[in-house]
Amino acid sequence: MSKSTKLKQMMNSLEMEFLMEAHNGLSAKIVEEAGFKAIWASGLSISASLGVRDSNEASWTQVLDVLEFMSDATSIPILLDGDTGYGNFNNARRLVKKLEQRHIAGVCIEDKLYPKTNSFIKGESQPLADIDEFCGKIKAMRDTQTDEEFVIVARVEAFIAGWGLQEALNRADAYRLAGADAVLIHSSKPNVAEIESFMTEWGNRLPVVIVPTKYYSTPTKKLRELGISTVIWANHNMRASIDAMQKITKRIYEDETLLHVERGIASVDEVFRLQNADELQQAEQKYFPHAKTE
Repeated sequence: MSKSTKLKQMMNSLEMEFLMEAHNGLSAKIVEEAGFKAIWASGLSISASLGVRDSNEASWTQVLDVLEFMSDATSIPILLDGDTGYGNFNNARRLVKKLEQRHIAGVCIEDKLYPKTNSFIKGESQPLADIDEFCGKIKAMRDTQTDEEFVIVARVEAFIAGWGLQEALNRADAYRLAGADAVLIHSSKPNVAEIESFMTEWGNRLPVVIVPTKYYSTPTKKLRELGISTVIWANHNMRASIDAMQKITKRIYEDETLLHVERGIASVDEVFRLQNADELQQAEQKYFPHAKTE
């Protein structure tokens, strides 16, 4: 079964599914080993790992380079956080072509303007894309795909922009008719009220994806009761790594020794395991004549 088929089946599953964030090959492998069935390639996290802002400062080709390492390191599907598609319909359809070449299972695009700004930075002051223009982008992506199972998720920013429930419903339905496989309904509220109001009116017209970064205290049971298809844990590996690196770096700087930190971090052997170093040693035995045991 292809990665895209696996992702599409998850989106349409009767059970609520979960995607975990990763931002490079190493974190992607850790996500797979933890048991997750799919990966969210977060735009925020990839940008942060490159030391730039989540405002399309990393070019789409730089993002593709990261994705290629992530795809090579794992066997589970990857859904890319594709921002606005990196431009107009032409940029978006070229993105689909390049994602398929790297065996990326799907992409999520949001109905804001390029270059984008993270939704949690003055979200209500951010303009949204024209509905017809965004629908044209979805159609162009759909017409370009060669893998019939490639997943397109349309992210609705109406709540983020403060435009309300009816606008969110209108946009979501337009994107459904344009060919989206699912809609991601985003909210920056500290509770699930906006999501609940949408689900009450939506009526299962298409699978709904959410990112509960701001309303993290909502019980998972409640999300299931609402009929949510997929939950994305969107940036927590990146945030965890920042916290760990800040603490370790400060401790080493202050102590001028590794004595107090070595036992509290991953061993070098664990790094080698995650890199699959054993496979290279076995390959050397097979392909380097001088490496064979006499």
